[in-house]
Amino acid sequence: TQNDHLDDLGWVGRQARAVYGLDKPVIGAVNGVAAGAGMSLALACDVRVGSEKARFKTVFIERNLSPDSGMSFFLPRIVGYSRAADLIYTSRAVEAEEAYRIGLLDRLVDHDELLERAIELAAQMADWPPLALRVSKRVLQHNIECDLDTALRYELTSLSYGNRAVNDRRESLAAFREKRKPTYTGT
Repeated sequence: TQNDHLDDLGWVGRQARAVYGLDKPVIGAVNGVAAGAGMSLALACDVRVGSEKARFKTVFIERNLSPDSGMSFFLPRIVGYSRAADLIYTSRAVEAEEAYRIGLLDRLVDHDELLERAIELAAQMADWPPLALRVSKRVLQHNIECDLDTALRYELTSLSYGNRAVNDRRESLAAFREKRKPTYTGT
């Protein structure tokens, strides 16, 4: 097909789509160079934690290529159109501090603490009600593409999904009343 011709390495795009489409938040831990498709895969993650050794480089233009593997989708949404154009057209390297400042990294940590901090973040997210977390991810992904009225309607519709996890709803209310940390089961 024509799509196969445009993307001879379709597996890279499928990987980015798989990461983006997971029901749970995906945390990327970047500890070195994320270039080309590797950068795209990192951008597909919901949250990126990086060490001072993290470095990003679009690299496609250097190989006589235009961006693929989702970079043209993710990068402008994360850093804005103009900055994405700068990074793609110049292929300049972005060091960790700048990456954090412009939003390529959401958290910047010491090299020797990277995995520990990423795992802590995952554990923190895992403490929340699974259904509410899943729906929150979908709401964010959907609403980045629409106007305010559509976003508000989608949020309202999505609120009802959290109530389907009846036990988690009860646990949330009980924990609030009892001033304790809730324990969610996803049911």
